[in-house]
Amino acid sequence: MTNQIESSNDKKYDLEERTACFGEAVIDLVRAVKFSVLARSILDQLLRSATSIGANYMEADVAESKVDFRHKIGICKKETKETLHWLRMLARAESSKQEECRVLWKEAHELLLIFSAIVKRKY
Repeated sequence: MTNQIESSNDKKYDLEERTACFGEAVIDLVRAVKFSVLARSILDQLLRSATSIGANYMEADVAESKVDFRHKIGICKKETKETLHWLRMLARAESSKQEECRVLWKEAHELLLIFSAIVKRKY
């Protein structure tokens, strides 16, 4: 797993960069897990939800209206919550990856708090 998530304090406040680094870190984790039927189902779901966070944030950043912005940030929150779930399941299924899952879970939780604060502050 790379250390991209915590590589720079400046990047910590750039949500576009932060969500992209998070998605990249999840990609690295997925690549490192040995194939199994159990892991594959979890990894597919994890990869989709984790990489969707950044894509939806980028859409929110260019929203056409406040309603559109709120909707896209809401999707970011939903995808982040789903990612938290799949990280927990992966940690259970692949005990050798528990520490990496814990680090990514913490980052996903922080992103969830940020998206929640954005919604509360803007609306």
